[in-house]
Amino acid sequence: MTRGDDERPRTEPLRLGLLGAARITDLAVIKPARTTGTRLVAVAARDRSRAAAFADAHGIERVHESYLDVIDDPEVEAVYNPLANSLHAPWNQAALAAGKHVFTEKPSASNAAEAEDVAALARTTDRQFFEGFHYLWHPLVPRLHEILASGEIGELRHVETVMDMPAPAASDPRWSLGLSGGALMDLGCYSLHSQRLLAPTLGGEPVLVSATGGERAGHPGVDEWLTAELEFPNGVTGTAGCNMASDHHQMSHRLIGTAGEATIVDFVNPHDDDRLVVTTRAGRRTEHLGRRSSYTYQLEAFTTAVRTGVPARTDAADAVLTMRLIDQCYAAVGMSPRPSHSDTPSGSDLR
Repeated sequence: MTRGDDERPRTEPLRLGLLGAARITDLAVIKPARTTGTRLVAVAARDRSRAAAFADAHGIERVHESYLDVIDDPEVEAVYNPLANSLHAPWNQAALAAGKHVFTEKPSASNAAEAEDVAALARTTDRQFFEGFHYLWHPLVPRLHEILASGEIGELRHVETVMDMPAPAASDPRWSLGLSGGALMDLGCYSLHSQRLLAPTLGGEPVLVSATGGERAGHPGVDEWLTAELEFPNGVTGTAGCNMASDHHQMSHRLIGTAGEATIVDFVNPHDDDRLVVTTRAGRRTEHLGRRSSYTYQLEAFTTAVRTGVPARTDAADAVLTMRLIDQCYAAVGMSPRPSHSDTPSGSDLR
């Protein structure tokens, strides 16, 4: 006898605690939770009144005085960390040490050394560590890779990822070296990661060949733009670019082969633009893969990792490889990796 819909096994709702009330939280967690049924158990912020208003607006069950209180809440099984980049590694470590699963915004740390420390801790636990590269969970990416595998665009020769956006305000934390800001940290990590995602197909991880970049005026050590030239073991080349002070918005991912090319027009915003354009000798076509939010797919993927115990593609080991490449890019353009902030947070340290 076939069981009816109401008899199918159901996944227990994820019980999530939120560190801070960052803008990205609404897109990455609040809205997806309405679809996934995720319980938003607790939140804390530097300003308790702000946390209270955030909780009231979004149906979060309770407000805590500190981030550590959220982590220590017995009903919280997983922690979402959307804090400034400099606060990713310290609070990711604190959550893992407390026995919580971790869902962190990208990049997962300020530099490779921090990422390695987090990964080492994660290996000592049975907790899931998940870095928020939401784009890869949308059907656009597997479809792009499927087209490549089909041979429709011939043999792959070059991969191009562009991440360009107009400049945020001068006071924006993304321009702060102390908060581990910079174009590469905010945008370029997507460019590099999207190229790394092809490693299983192209013989292994890409290596950095060269990089060029420029500082943001008035912000020493902070990159305004950076372009990395990469090469895969099988000889395929890649260009991973980012510009956080561009005169236009472009966030495309393109595969160029001997018989054509395939492009995801806006690979990090498929909820706004879900086009995949394929151009070959036979002509040009546009596929639409759906505007369901990549963040919703991502929250489902994180929940699956937690419930099954099977690490997701964006686990701690993957995060280390991305951060190593980021550090190498900074060294190649004569800049230092972002400074470490790995001291264990204290009970009163909300920052």
